[in-house]
Amino acid sequence: MIKTNVMRMLDKAGIAYDTKEYTVDEQDLSGSHAADMLGVDHGSVFKTLVLKGDKTSYFVCCIPVDAELDLKKTAKLTGDKKVEMISVKDLQSVTGYIRGGCSPVGMKKQFPTWIDASAENYTDIVVSAGIRGQQIVIAPQELAVFIRGNFASLTLN
Repeated sequence: MIKTNVMRMLDKAGIAYDTKEYTVDEQDLSGSHAADMLGVDHGSVFKTLVLKGDKTSYFVCCIPVDAELDLKKTAKLTGDKKVEMISVKDLQSVTGYIRGGCSPVGMKKQFPTWIDASAENYTDIVVSAGIRGQQIVIAPQELAVFIRGNFASLTLN
């Protein structure tokens, strides 16, 4: 296992986490595939989405891997009229991460971050450790405090 910057940052802050590894399939970088490979409840595995609002610029949403982000609900939450996902080609320049390895921890800049409220139903959730094939398992409250994130209902019902 590679010690990622995400892990180093959490170690430095004294935040407890575990790690999980899985074999990456370049043909399927989905969070659902990662959850299957890890053998964990899909609801506890969160993907990190980076969006841009028409008024607020960049922000981050963490939602369960099988869920779909409700763009209207998210726009209202952020104070935007319209929000959209950034393009994959812009992901690395904005965050420092590539598709399939984007973590809410340790982006180039700390963007406003929302975590879907369903995370509060779990003792631990799984998010990317910053590279493909590695995940961290962390208490949702600990993650939220560290990234200065807020919990909110973000997905389509």
